[in-house]
Order: sequence, then C-alpha cells, then structure tokens
Amino acid sequence: MRILAIGDVIGRPGRRAVKSLLPGLRLEYSIDTVVANAENAAGGKGLTPDTARELLDCGADVLTSGNHIWDNKEIIPHVDGPLPIIRPLNYPPGVPGRGHLEINNAVIVNLLGRVFIGPYDCPFRAMDVLLAGLGPGPRIVVVDMHAEATAEKSAMGWYLDGRVSAVFGTHTHIGTVDARVLPGGTAYVTDIGMVGPEDSVIGDEKKSITDRFLKRMPHRISVGEGDVIFNAVLIDIDEETGKARSIARVDRKVAVGASSGR
Repeated sequence: MRILAIGDVIGRPGRRAVKSLLPGLRLEYSIDTVVANAENAAGGKGLTPDTARELLDCGADVLTSGNHIWDNKEIIPHVDGPLPIIRPLNYPPGVPGRGHLEINNAVIVNLLGRVFIGPYDCPFRAMDVLLAGLGPGPRIVVVDMHAEATAEKSAMGWYLDGRVSAVFGTHTHIGTVDARVLPGGTAYVTDIGMVGPEDSVIGDEKKSITDRFLKRMPHRISVGEGDVIFNAVLIDIDEETGKARSIARVDRKVAVGASSGR
C-alpha cells in the first residue's frame, strides 16, 4: 500500500496547489490513500465544510487537523458526520469528532503534542489505549503527530516503532530531512512541511509576522502570496505485515504568481 501524507495546507494558495498537483501525483506514484493536514486550510487558520470538500474533491481521502480545528465554529457539526475529518485523539472526553478513522484498509490517527501547545491529554497513553482496542495481528496504522517540539515528535516515533506503520509530524510548516524507516519497521519524519506560499513566514505574509515580532502589538495576520511549495511524504507499506518498506519526501513547487491570500 502506498500512502501520500501532505503537510499543513495553508489557505487558498495551498488548496489551489493541492488541486493542481494531487491528481497527477496519485497516478504517478500509484497512491492508494492520501492524508492531508487541513487545520489551516480556511484563510490560514481552521477548516470549514466548504474548504474540506474542496480538498476531498481534489483527491484527499482523509483530513487530519490539530490545535486549530475549532477556529471556524461552522466545522463543529460536521466532525461527527460523513466527511472524513479527524481531530486529535487526545482531546478530552466529550469533545466532538473522532481521533481516528479506518479507510482503504488503513487506520489513520491524529495526535496533538503538549509541549509549547497546551495541557491536552497524554498522546502516548491515548495511542496505547487505541492500539489495545484494535486487537492483535498486523494492520496498517499511520499517525499524524501534530506537535511543536521536535523532541516530542521523535519520542513518539520511537515509542510507536514496530507498533504502527508510520508516524509523520505536522504543525511547524517547515519540512525536515530525517525521513527514514526505524528499526522496528515504522516510517518516520519529524515534520512534512506545508503546502503554502514559499516567500512567507510559515505560510503567512512576511511583514505581518515581522511586525508582530518587532512591535508586539496585536494585528491581523494574512496568508502569504506568490509561488507555493508542496511538501509531502510517500510511504510504502507491506500490507501483510503492516511494516513500512520505505518513506521518501515528495516536494514540488507551483508557480501561481500573485494570488489571493484567503
């Protein structure tokens, strides 16, 4: 089985890049399942039903999220519905939505880190409970670890090595070069990166971010403009054992010129 995991999709420029590239990539690499982190897909922060459907219509099979999943309130009634959207598994009990979803014979899981983000439930123990509930026997399980700290992501990769097929990091919007298969057969990368404007600060317009650092005054931050980088990883998994055979970066660039930042 081949799974393409796409980094954080940033606003309209990111959605347009996914629409431009994903159909061709599915054919080029014979991809079975596409997972995309979509928590920044609507105006750079949050997700709406319309932006979710736009990404799904482009060829994404599952949309993962993170700490910004609730930023657009209109998505809340849909996280328990038929749209294949998952929120972090380790949100407290009673929160709407689901933390994992089985599709195309693979279990897709979303976790949220706590370091520098917030006092959520423990993602390590949440995975223990989930895996115990899935029962014995090999199966394909891939995990989107949405976290700020590289150490927390790395620790999760080693903690789950041999127990899941893949752990890939999202949230920082900066791709890392450490993609590898760990000794137990788990594919790992600390952060996939993003699908967003290249000449930006993690997808946002440069001046608005530098002004925030310089002046420490609250003001509106907008999505950047211009050419878009597309960061993803391709994971090849043995369906008999659930172990990863390989993981490789799939990075592209889409020349879109000046585009709307919404």
